[in-house]
Amino acid sequence: MSSTLVPLTVGERPCGIEVAWVGTEDARAPLLVFLHEGLGSLSMWKDFPHRLCRAAGVRGLVYSRPGYGRSTPRPHDERWGLDFMHVQAREVLPALLQALAVDTLAEPPWLFGHSDGGSIALIHAASFPERVAGAIVLAPHILVEEFGLVSIREAREAYRTTDFRARLARYHEDVDSAFWGWNDIWLDPRFAAWTIESLLPAIRCPLLAIQGEDDRYGTMEQIEGIARRAPRTELLRLARCGHSPQQDQPAAVIAAARRFLS
Repeated sequence: MSSTLVPLTVGERPCGIEVAWVGTEDARAPLLVFLHEGLGSLSMWKDFPHRLCRAAGVRGLVYSRPGYGRSTPRPHDERWGLDFMHVQAREVLPALLQALAVDTLAEPPWLFGHSDGGSIALIHAASFPERVAGAIVLAPHILVEEFGLVSIREAREAYRTTDFRARLARYHEDVDSAFWGWNDIWLDPRFAAWTIESLLPAIRCPLLAIQGEDDRYGTMEQIEGIARRAPRTELLRLARCGHSPQQDQPAAVIAAARRFLS
């Protein structure tokens, strides 16, 4: 995907956000906004957004959050707060959509979020219920589980001792900005109490929540908890699938998303 940088001010700090448009060029088509995982970026989606948007006949907006991809890196002495996903959902995403002249009241976009991006999609949908048409969330987090923290600790060790850092660097101009921003906050002892369960009843739009049965970062409680609190939720459990359903079971995800979007 060819990308451009969109200038934004996040808080009081100016930054550039890496964005790309995929799918149909028909301005009348629905808009699907892609929200990447905690170590992801625009380029890390590879061709999945294009394939999904082409299959569903929609426009796609893909972007790298601040600190990721080609977007402005996180200063190395800056630690994210416990509300970092809320900031992305309530400040950064609305500012980006406004900068791109997306009228979310006249034509509410759809959201497609993976992992941390799924949580951001849920927070955004709960915070701006009249501005979201629907959301598809893959392996989202609604609470912190010790089960998932084990894998995050393993990722930290792998980053320090294996070629994981070099492989991840292919997708980020400042790989340390991306990795330590994510890893430090998730392993902060205070983050163990993080949850967005109380926000979910405010979501009015339909949801499709997808979880792999072999996900090492979360159990089925993550999506089942959504369904208990947001009644317009449809669940899809995928066998032989880990934390990235769009990579492990792309055909199943595209088929389910295409039907959901229609």
